[in-house]
Amino acid sequence: QRRVMGANKMILEHLSYLRGKRIVLASSSPRRKEILDKLGLNFEILVSNFEENLDKSLFPTPADYVMENSLQKALAVVKLLSAQEDAASIPSDMIIGADTVVVLDNQILEKPADAYHAIRMLSSLSGKVHRVFTGVTLISLSKGGIRRDEPWIRTFTEKTEVHFDSLSPSEIQAYVSTGEPMDKAGGYGCQSAGGAFISKLDGCFFNVMGFPLHAFCSKLKQMLQDGEL
Repeated sequence: QRRVMGANKMILEHLSYLRGKRIVLASSSPRRKEILDKLGLNFEILVSNFEENLDKSLFPTPADYVMENSLQKALAVVKLLSAQEDAASIPSDMIIGADTVVVLDNQILEKPADAYHAIRMLSSLSGKVHRVFTGVTLISLSKGGIRRDEPWIRTFTEKTEVHFDSLSPSEIQAYVSTGEPMDKAGGYGCQSAGGAFISKLDGCFFNVMGFPLHAFCSKLKQMLQDGEL
């Protein structure tokens, strides 16, 4: 909770203004919803229909990959909104897109395909240090209730290093049997039972959950100062 309040201070003076904005989260992730709820923002959810089928080999780094995924997710929601909104409707002010991956030995790990895949993922992470990357895209579509001719787009990434304890096969099997790994990059959730596997964390905890709260507040504050929202 203290981590949330620390990030909240960065935009506290702008919170009443932001609550009057139509903000759309382009994600079905309950973790991202939870983080933004705690921040005190009013927002709606419109799940992106982007297929997330980018060729990883085309990107020089995992950071580039997640930023492009987050951008495409947000742009897909922009298209959905433009089809829904007419001249008389209240325009959306900002779209938030995000994508998170776990990286071990330069290999990108996303959500496990099945229980066997989750076991393999967790076995590979056991006793090692991995990195978590989240790409975030913020698209400003209007200001003062007036639609922009061209959207303003900011995309950034955050990295966190995660140290995993050594896990026995029975511990991994027991965890996978809970079903918790199945919708999470890398096959674990740091905010729930999977957090017990983490011996040390260098960087933003919320980034491992799927949304880098401090970096988001910093970029949002900068957008406000630059008159982008």
